[in-house]
Amino acid sequence: MIRICRVFAALLLTVAVALPAQAFDTRAKAAFVMDMSTGTVLLSKNADQPLPPASMSKLMTLYVAFEAIRDGRLTLDERLPVSRHAMSYGGSTMFLDTTDRVRVEDLLRGIIVLSGNDACAVIAEALSPDGTEAGFARFMTQRARQMGMTNSTFANSNGWPAAGHRMSMRDLALLSRHLIEDFPGFYPMFAETEFAFDGRAPQNVHNRNPLLGLGIGADGLKTGHTQEAGYGLTGSAKQGDRRIVFVISGLETTRARAEEAESIVNWAFRQFVEKPIISAGTEVARADVWMGDATSVGMTPAEDVITLVPVLGSDELQAEVVYHGPLHAPIEKGDPLGELVFAPGELPETRVPLVAVRDVPRGGFMARLRTVSEHLLTRLRERSEGTL
Repeated sequence: MIRICRVFAALLLTVAVALPAQAFDTRAKAAFVMDMSTGTVLLSKNADQPLPPASMSKLMTLYVAFEAIRDGRLTLDERLPVSRHAMSYGGSTMFLDTTDRVRVEDLLRGIIVLSGNDACAVIAEALSPDGTEAGFARFMTQRARQMGMTNSTFANSNGWPAAGHRMSMRDLALLSRHLIEDFPGFYPMFAETEFAFDGRAPQNVHNRNPLLGLGIGADGLKTGHTQEAGYGLTGSAKQGDRRIVFVISGLETTRARAEEAESIVNWAFRQFVEKPIISAGTEVARADVWMGDATSVGMTPAEDVITLVPVLGSDELQAEVVYHGPLHAPIEKGDPLGELVFAPGELPETRVPLVAVRDVPRGGFMARLRTVSEHLLTRLRERSEGTL
């Protein structure tokens, strides 16, 4: 049975009137904005709908490549051959041909800065289980599932329009977070504004990310555009100790994409402030225990809970503790028991895992007898009151 307890977490704010944050009315067909420092979701619009991601799906190819370099299966100085298939790609390319053998590091920059479709295919064929781009796409899909990206399916390595090639905005944000946190040594590449590979493509040397260089902390990640997908951007920006990741898709022009992205960054940093909610170890609720040496156990967050709240916020935050109970003994301190659920202002809800504050061993004979007796009495009372 799902049990719900209502709790109130006091926030040390200076205002007493509850005013919701001004919602961001995005022009994007789908969008997702997350504060990485707290995990707070600031905006979610069609965020779990699988959509054509265009070149934003190149982020998955990059993640797999970074893993291969970290694991020693690929090196930055290694030179990879260019197949006829890789050379055949149009759109944004590095203008590679079959006479080339290209350093992995140049291919990575060619993907990140130049959005090279051909560069992606070269990496894909090198890392594919069967040597084909299609095989690499299947591998990417499996790896994405392992990482929790349940709404992502890949048909190729670069986002070239293909049936079934889809990602959700939430999945792209999750992938971005992994790139930033798992590969801090590679992440600075995403802030590079220019890469003139071999001097052969002067018309394609600039990063298309419109936020780089604006002085708003933007340092990644990837633009995307096809006729079907519209204009999109998976971006990140850091100001002070806070970092946000955002994804937008379905804009009609490059200008609309640039304006929407900058507006989202400004809104996310200016309209919200970090506040501590509950310290680790603080008991927020008690859960009923079945057959233990105690009839209940306290629940607490395993880590300090810090969230974002609207600048014009309230001094109280209503929350609920949800758990499946009664819980069965034995229970060990730190065991996950339930979740603290809250939604500051009009933001999407945040769910924080709660754990046991102490051990609850399995009870002896008398404790078990007492539990069964109390359960039977409760059932009899409910039957007599007609609540069964």
